[in-house]
Amino acid sequence: MIELIHRNLLIGVHDALQETFFEKNKYADKVIERLLKSHKKWGSQDRAVVSEVFYNIIRWKRRLEYYIGEEAKPNNVYKIILAYLLWSKTGFKKFEEFGKIKTGDILRKLDKKTMPTKAIEYSVPDWLAEVLHNELGENWEKEMKALNGSASVVLRVNTLKTTKNKLIEDLKEENIGVIPLKGYPDALQLEEKKNVFLTKAFKKGYFEVQDAGSQKIAQTLEVKEGMRVVDVCAGAGGKTLHLAMLMKNKGRLIALDIHEWKLAELKRRAKRAGAHNIETRRITDQKAIKRLYNSADRLLIDAPCSGLGVLKRNPDTKWKIDKDFLERMQKEQRDILQNYAKIIRVGGKLVYATCSVLPSENTLQVKEFLKNNLGFRCTKEYSILPSKGFDGFYMAFIERLE
Repeated sequence: MIELIHRNLLIGVHDALQETFFEKNKYADKVIERLLKSHKKWGSQDRAVVSEVFYNIIRWKRRLEYYIGEEAKPNNVYKIILAYLLWSKTGFKKFEEFGKIKTGDILRKLDKKTMPTKAIEYSVPDWLAEVLHNELGENWEKEMKALNGSASVVLRVNTLKTTKNKLIEDLKEENIGVIPLKGYPDALQLEEKKNVFLTKAFKKGYFEVQDAGSQKIAQTLEVKEGMRVVDVCAGAGGKTLHLAMLMKNKGRLIALDIHEWKLAELKRRAKRAGAHNIETRRITDQKAIKRLYNSADRLLIDAPCSGLGVLKRNPDTKWKIDKDFLERMQKEQRDILQNYAKIIRVGGKLVYATCSVLPSENTLQVKEFLKNNLGFRCTKEYSILPSKGFDGFYMAFIERLE
């Protein structure tokens, strides 16, 4: 628990929240990154305090609005911060920014044992509470409780360049302790949060930061050396790099995405990781997909989704999406699965994956696809729920029979 927050840190948090809450297309991870870069004199402890307070206020925005009796607005962000400091029992001095704020109503609400609604208690929009309850049943409360926690930092050992034991020793020399995770052969969890991107080991490409749940996806695809593998929603390439590692740089790995800048980032990361069998292609039209039909031994469809499984890392997502967005994602998922599955040759296999906890984005999409495509069958499904400790992911292993 934070014992005390200083005024200059408070102002930084205020400005970052203003940007995140009230400016379009501003996302928390990029906002906090810019804030910390602009305050180079802040020590590691100050940075940790700012990040924790910033992200916790985003997580608990709905609950904090209840405490102050009004929705968040540009002129009441300090009031929301004050409510959070009082609720979390974080120490602070009598800052002038808090001078005109009356705390009586806030304190009276803090004394109440129950919240008016579950949506307020777990700090989600009403529409999302309804969707979660409808799709997850009573388990939605357990999952939201987990998703309102902070995310652990997990590394994936890059065995193209090092071994797990060697990386553990290298990080130890840089005063970073890690713990191997049972059931995740290449995963190491940090004992305490530190900036691992400054380490020699990272710069040499010995590891990537990748959640344990995410690491399951490439493993589920069962790639082998020499295969032709296609990753159709590669993005900046976290899972692509994992696939290249599992293929031991042997075979052909085609990474596709609609965004050129993401593929450029993938190339940069691949160079650092020593992954040499990756070919990047931008999807400009449907022809780019059709040219690959019936060609791949393995296919990864890491589909666009709501991101509701990774709210620990991106808590602002629940304030930026709505029901219309969710419905658009579900339609896009159906279209991608239907069209991209044809890339697999007969006898080949694909993984359909999302970072969502909703069955409507996951198993129901797969069931509909199988109903409409009798030449495919699902042989395995995995759901990793946030209540188990890591991010929420879903993956289905599908084989093409004819």
